Amino acid sequence: GNSVTQMDGQVSRSEGTSVTINCTYSTSGYPNLFWYVQYPGEGPQLLLKAMKANDKGTNKGFEATYNTETTSFHLEKASVQESDSAVYYCALSDTVMETAGGAEHKL
Repeated sequence: GNSVTQMDGQVSRSEGTSVTINCTYSTSGYPNLFWYVQYPGEGPQLLLKAMKANDKGTNKGFEATYNTETTSFHLEKASVQESDSAVYYCALSDTVMETAGGAEHKL
């Protein structure tokens, strides 16, 4: 079956420091990969995506690279801001309802 594993469920960082939220996937073939962000009081929204191997998604200073060798899609940002405080979800499909787990990011 398809599954997504997220590590570092809660990530606490000071403003201006870097952050990585790990995501590895387990599936046959090459799925589309997505990161969603859910800000306080809002619904989940697409942050970035990668549709094929070695794609790099970028948005709002975040980036994630589709790495088939390590089956990973880690979300990284060089300098986080207070406005980045949110819940981040890694997903294998284009609907967050099908995701496994969530990664909470608090500053």
